[in-house]
Amino acid sequence: MPGNNPNAKLFNSLADVAKALSHPVRLELMEHLGQGERSVDTLAKLVGHSLANTSHHLLRLRRAGLADARKDGVRVLYRHSGDDVVELLGSLLKTAERHNAEVERVLSGYFQNRDDMEALSREELLRRAMDGLVTVLDVRPPGEFAAGHLPGAVNIPLSELGKRLKYLPKDIEIIAYCRGAYCVLSFEAVAQLRKEGFKARRLEEGFPEWKAAGLPIDIPAS
Repeated sequence: MPGNNPNAKLFNSLADVAKALSHPVRLELMEHLGQGERSVDTLAKLVGHSLANTSHHLLRLRRAGLADARKDGVRVLYRHSGDDVVELLGSLLKTAERHNAEVERVLSGYFQNRDDMEALSREELLRRAMDGLVTVLDVRPPGEFAAGHLPGAVNIPLSELGKRLKYLPKDIEIIAYCRGAYCVLSFEAVAQLRKEGFKARRLEEGFPEWKAAGLPIDIPAS
């Protein structure tokens, strides 16, 4: 009987996870959760939805085992249930990039047009940063930077980059990173830096992937 079939039960559970990821708002929420723990009201502002709608989406993610929540006074704080969630999202993107024509068109039409240089791998960044050969630039908002960032990174949000170029060196390469492999912030930052005469490239991935790989991060003391 189907009800006693372990394969059917397994596939039903896997389908629940897939359904939880089958909404663009929930995927966007997962990207924000990859930067660190966030309250429901903060997440609602980030995705531009009501508290009720955002809570509904977060509950779907939690029920699927992709997010955890805890109470902090009257607030509810959400986070990824584990670093392997970052790997799941990365695998989803890579598979879609290889096999979905619309995803490929978006990537080639926007992202690749803004970055025709090969991105730097995290292994290469580690080596070059240890030798003092690069400046690591975090272009995420300050709150995300404060929740955790790459060691020695300088935080200049994209919106402030034009006003703070004088604080960046022109004699060594700048490696920019943000929320993930295809976060628009780092692409736009690199394009702006190159236009102003800086030697700049992107980190191949973002902060969540770096953290999930078990690489060192800095968290400012509160």
